[in-house]
Amino acid sequence: MRFCGIDLAAEPKNTGLAILVDDDTRLTVDSVVVGVVDDLIVASIPDVDYAGIDVPFGWPQDFVAFVQQQATHTLASPETPGPTWRRELALRVTDREIQRTTGLTPLSVSANLIAYPAFRWAGIEARLRAAQVDVSRDGSGAIAEVYPAAALYRWGLPHTGYKGSQRLAIRQQILDGLAQRFPQLDWNGHEALLLANDNALDAVLAGLVSHEIRYGRCEGPPERYRKTTLVEGWIWVPQRWDQ
Repeated sequence: MRFCGIDLAAEPKNTGLAILVDDDTRLTVDSVVVGVVDDLIVASIPDVDYAGIDVPFGWPQDFVAFVQQQATHTLASPETPGPTWRRELALRVTDREIQRTTGLTPLSVSANLIAYPAFRWAGIEARLRAAQVDVSRDGSGAIAEVYPAAALYRWGLPHTGYKGSQRLAIRQQILDGLAQRFPQLDWNGHEALLLANDNALDAVLAGLVSHEIRYGRCEGPPERYRKTTLVEGWIWVPQRWDQ
């Protein structure tokens, strides 16, 4: 089986894409590239069994309604425009669940610069949908939304402070830990790139999560959130290492 991991940035130069191949005895990092244009993403996803993408798939439903109502002067006065009200505009259901279960807070797609990669993904998603690829945002189709930091947390590995040119030692700890967590994993000569470039590492992490999703070792959306996640997206995270 073939798996794709994508660390999607607003611009191609910081976008990583990895392909992993599982032949039942070995899980090989087949290729890793940084500087990925939309055409390569659109061509790669239909060519694999499953893909994990590190980017928000959608916006909070309350935020979408808020923008529509504010634009048309139909916004009702909130009881209080305080932190709780703003939080529901800023965070999706899946973001709040990640916060509750891991203590991590994903960047807000409605109030943070992560919106720029999300804008890019919206265009890519439209192209994939036009090509008859199932881009269901809850992970039930060909793709799933992933969050490398949360995956590392669940695997008991360093999950913060590993990005940047001065963080090679922490990325080495991550690679060493992944080799223990996935004894069948073959880096296939890509270790140097993963140490040098955190976008490449996040792409491989996204690919590993997509692999774990297919093998039933990740947490999908609860049934009570199914309709919401089809609109907002759902971040799939691995089960805890000790499970």
